[in-house]
Amino acid sequence: MKQKILVAGGTGYIGSHTTVELQNAGYEVVIIDDLSNSNIEVLDGIEKITGKRPAFIQLDLKDKAGTLKALQAHPDIKGIILFAASKAVGESVQKPLLYYRNNIETLLNLLDLMPEFGVEGIVFSSSCTVYGQPDPEYLPVTENAPIKPAMSPYGNTKQINEEIIRDTIHAGAPFKSIILRYFNPIGAHPSAEIGELPLGVPQNLIPYLTQTAMGIRPELSVFGDDYDTPDGSCIRDYIHVVDLAKAHVIAMDRMLNNKTEENIEIFNLGTGTGVSVLELIHAFEAATGVEVPYKIVGRREGDIEKVWANPEHANKVLGWKTEESLTDTLASAWKWQLKLRERGIM
Repeated sequence: MKQKILVAGGTGYIGSHTTVELQNAGYEVVIIDDLSNSNIEVLDGIEKITGKRPAFIQLDLKDKAGTLKALQAHPDIKGIILFAASKAVGESVQKPLLYYRNNIETLLNLLDLMPEFGVEGIVFSSSCTVYGQPDPEYLPVTENAPIKPAMSPYGNTKQINEEIIRDTIHAGAPFKSIILRYFNPIGAHPSAEIGELPLGVPQNLIPYLTQTAMGIRPELSVFGDDYDTPDGSCIRDYIHVVDLAKAHVIAMDRMLNNKTEENIEIFNLGTGTGVSVLELIHAFEAATGVEVPYKIVGRREGDIEKVWANPEHANKVLGWKTEESLTDTLASAWKWQLKLRERGIM
C-alpha cells in the first residue's frame, strides 16, 4: 500500500474519479466532503469499481476545528488533493460571497494545518479560467500565457488561491504543490458506476445536455451565437474526466517521490482541441443517436469566448496525455445518464 492521501471534495464529480484512480494505483484514500453538491452513495460506486471503500468524513472544510480533528484522526496523510469548492461560473456572478468564502477559506485552513501533520504536498484543482479571455496569439494556451483579470468570481477564486499557494511556499512552507489548470472535464467512468450528478438544476453543460436528451429538461439553452467563432457559440477544450483523474495520480507520485523540479509546478490539462458548444451538441447526437432540443439565448455573464489548451508541458514533463476520444467521452456521459434512469434517480 502506498501513502495515505486526503481527497478534499472526494464524493464530487472529479474527486470521485480521482479517488478511483488513486486506489487503483495503490494509494490509501481518505475523503472529506460536506455533501453540499454530491451524494454519499458515490462511495458505493467507488467501492464497486475498485473493490475498496475509502475512509469518509462528512465535514465542511471551512470548519478549521473540525479539519484539525479530521487530520488528528489520520495523522499519516502524506498528500492532499483539493477539489472542495463551488464551481459554477454563472452562479458565482450571482453569489460572489459564497464563492469567496467556500473556495478560499478551505484552502487557508488546509495550508495552515499541513506543516503540523507533516503533509508533504498539495495538488490544487485550478482552472483555465485564470487565463481569462486569452489574446489570439496565446491560443492554444500554454502555462506561460498571461493571467488576465478574471471574468467571474469563480475564476477570481482560482487566481487568488494560486497566489496564496505561491506566496505560502515562497515564505518557506515545508511542502510542495502542483497546480493543475483544468479545461472542461466531461464524461463518466466507463463502468457507469460514478459520473456527474449535481444536486438540483445542473450548472454545467453536459449534465444539462444529457438530462435534456433524457426528457428531464425541456430544452438546452445555448448562451450566445454571436461570438467571434466559426458557428458563433463559445469554444472550449473538453477532456474526459478519467483522463483528468489520472493526471492527479501522476502529480501526487511526482511530489511524494521528489521528482519535482520546483517546489511549485503548474500544468494545463486539456486535449489541445477546441470544440464549440454547437459542435458538442451535434457530436453528442452522432455518438448516441439521441436528439437534443436546444435554443439560442443571450450571452451569459462571466463566459469566456474561446479557450483551449496547449498540453505539451504536461505531455512532456508528466508523461501524461489524454487517451479518450470526444465520441467515447460523450457516449460515457450518456451511459451514465441511462444508469441513473435505471436506478430511478434521474
